[in-house]
Amino acid sequence: MSIYDFTALDIQGSERALSDYQGKVLLVVNTASKCGFTPQYEGLEKVYEELHDDGFEILGFPCNQFGQQEKGSDSEIAGFCLKNYGVSFPMFAKIDVNGEQAHPLYDYLKKASPGILGSKGIKWNFTKFLVGKDGQVVKRFAPTAKPEAIKKHIKALMA
Repeated sequence: MSIYDFTALDIQGSERALSDYQGKVLLVVNTASKCGFTPQYEGLEKVYEELHDDGFEILGFPCNQFGQQEKGSDSEIAGFCLKNYGVSFPMFAKIDVNGEQAHPLYDYLKKASPGILGSKGIKWNFTKFLVGKDGQVVKRFAPTAKPEAIKKHIKALMA
């Protein structure tokens, strides 16, 4: 099993096969518009712009499970991301990342790369999963991990 076995609705509501990203290094991030970590959108976009042409993608998944920090509709979220941070990387429809309604992709990510002390749950917005070109999860990063600090890990996988 790999990330390529999943599909998700993009932020415009179209079903997207994650196999469309086969052969690329991916950073999968659960996002929110009203979070202390929201300014990471800027760093994510910078890393995306720098590395995208070399085979890198960021997949953003808005989530409202942490402090109700993503209340807007998908179209409102898309507008916020574009207007405030110039986000050009793929964004997906709002999902749950924990609990019974968690998107199957996130069930897979959490199992493939548990958090500190083996914890499987996502603790907060902007948890990041680095995925290799083969679709396998390589590493999980805490919400506090800045995109610029992750860049060296991304480049190593792209080499």
